[in-house]
Amino acid sequence: MNNGRSVERPVVLVGLMGAGKSCIGRRLAQRMGLPFVDADREIEQAAGCSIPEIFERHGEQAFRDGERRVILRLLESGPLVLATGGGAFMDERTRAAIRDKAHSVWLRADLDLLAKRVQRRNDRPLLQVADPRAKLAELMALRHPVYAEADITVDSQDGPPEATLERVCAALERHLAAAAPERAAP
Repeated sequence: MNNGRSVERPVVLVGLMGAGKSCIGRRLAQRMGLPFVDADREIEQAAGCSIPEIFERHGEQAFRDGERRVILRLLESGPLVLATGGGAFMDERTRAAIRDKAHSVWLRADLDLLAKRVQRRNDRPLLQVADPRAKLAELMALRHPVYAEADITVDSQDGPPEATLERVCAALERHLAAAAPERAAP
C-alpha cells in the first residue's frame, strides 16, 4: 500500500475472534489513509448496550440481525477499513454484500494463538462456556470453510502486528492489481 494505489471500496477484515481484525484494521486504515470502523463498536452504539447484553437480553439471532443491518449500512459509506465480528461473514446475506461491495481479507490464525489472545478478555458471549478452547476449535471447523470464500487470506501470527500488517498490505496490493484489468474491461 506504499505506492499510492487507492481503493474505491471498503476493505473488510473477517476471521475468528482473536485473529487480530481490530488491531490490524486500525493499522491498515492508518497506512491507507482511510477511516477505521469496528463493526462491534458500531453495533453497540446502535443498540445502546454491549454485545454481551444484546446476547443476554435478545439472543444471538437478534444480534446477528442488527449486525447485518449495521454492516450493510457501513458498506455504503465509501472506502474504509472495517473489522467485523467473528460471526458476521457466516451470514449469507452479509457475505454476499461484502462480496459485491468490498474487498474481503480473512485473517487466519491457528488455535493456539486464538486461545492465547481471547483469554485476555472475558466479554465474548460465545466463549462463556466450560472449555473456551474446545469452543474455538468447534468454531474453526464450522467457519474456516466459509472464511475461505474471502478475496484474500493472510495468516495472523504471534509477534509484532506490523509483520501481519505487511503481509496484509502485500496481499491487498496483489489483489487490487489483479482486479484492475477486470474493472477496466467494458
